[in-house]
Amino acid sequence: MKTPSRCRGLYAITDALLIPDDRLVDVVEQAILGGARLIQYRDKNTDPTRRLAQVRALNAMCRRHEVPLIVNDDVKLAAQAGAAGVHVGQDDPAFAHARARLGADALIGVSCYDRLDLALAAADEGADYVAFGAFFPSPTKPTEIRAPIELLRAARAALHIPVVAIGGITPDNAPLLLAAGADMLAVVSGVFGQPDIQAAARRYATLFA
Repeated sequence: MKTPSRCRGLYAITDALLIPDDRLVDVVEQAILGGARLIQYRDKNTDPTRRLAQVRALNAMCRRHEVPLIVNDDVKLAAQAGAAGVHVGQDDPAFAHARARLGADALIGVSCYDRLDLALAAADEGADYVAFGAFFPSPTKPTEIRAPIELLRAARAALHIPVVAIGGITPDNAPLLLAAGADMLAVVSGVFGQPDIQAAARRYATLFA
């Protein structure tokens, strides 16, 4: 189910440290009800049985809401669970493997950090979206590579696929990224670290109205 037209708006990314296992589906559903247009399951736990069960449960819920579920950096898990796609790093073989395993209809995104050249290469390979960041200090990844906002302007001029911004994004600083050309705002703690998940998601979603 490729839905590149849905690549605009809030891109909510899960974090096992912020969301208890027994509330994962309910919490993510609150983000969707608040306006999240894309969900990414990101969990570095090594228990494959647990992760598969979680992704299958999340995918069923996301399908009910017609919101694509993307799996972070695990092509096998995405395939097993029937997720909409996968998000991979800068390694070209990883992208090629993902496309071969998941098929032409899968939604595949690529992290490009602070490098436009990686994004251009990913677009040429057939990526459905590219992600840049971190644009601001991030509580989730405090040592992440920092990207300049000017990169979004350059990417918007050079690319014809959606551009995602990530890293320390708040409703207050997000307008700078949108004005520079971001199609989606990828957010972790700004949504899932808040006491009211639905309200937090809505604060981002309304920026796209």
